[in-house]
Amino acid sequence: MPSVSLNGDTLRLLANNSSRGELKNVLDGFQRPNRSLTREQVAIVLGQWFHPLHYFPIFLSRMISVSPGIEVQTQISRILWQELGEGDSKMSHERIYISTMTDAGFSYADTASAAPFGDTQDLIEGYRQASESYFAGLGFMYGTEVADLHMVSTIGKLVRQCSNKKELPWVDIHVKQEPSHVESSKNTLIPPYCEGEQKEIVSGAERMWILWTNFFRKIEAVIG
Repeated sequence: MPSVSLNGDTLRLLANNSSRGELKNVLDGFQRPNRSLTREQVAIVLGQWFHPLHYFPIFLSRMISVSPGIEVQTQISRILWQELGEGDSKMSHERIYISTMTDAGFSYADTASAAPFGDTQDLIEGYRQASESYFAGLGFMYGTEVADLHMVSTIGKLVRQCSNKKELPWVDIHVKQEPSHVESSKNTLIPPYCEGEQKEIVSGAERMWILWTNFFRKIEAVIG
């Protein structure tokens, strides 16, 4: 079967995917003009977000274990290294998230130990299943990284609105590191893949965006 390069038409296909656009629309809904959530409502958002935040480094580790070549392993490990604090666990995204939100006045219980909703569990399970399949996992990773900054910025805006906290280190670290995460995830898509592998990557990204859309829609339904 002929191989194709994913740094051309397929990346454009991913960029224009309707599921990616739907996730963007849902996120924009959280930021619609004249909307202001209470601290209790924002705490629900934060409590659910913690679960995929906590699992993402596990997903990346599993992806490294199923990646067949050192080139792709290197790209994924670059993302994982930053997620885990670049050698300093106190600077890991999870710990910065908890310290940022507690500094903003949210309790540890609300931020890091809330029970997951069903759609949150489905999201984590999607990551787990994708990490068992190399090509679907690449799609999940790419789908996550290209949407991550929009998701983080949305949550940051909600936190600022109800806390009047201007400095949010967890948001700042994403602004700093996300461009390299997107670059690394794109680099894993450059090697040639056959048509079936290509479809599996695209399907993985699409499923990722659908699961995240369901995640935020469930939160929207709960907070009203």
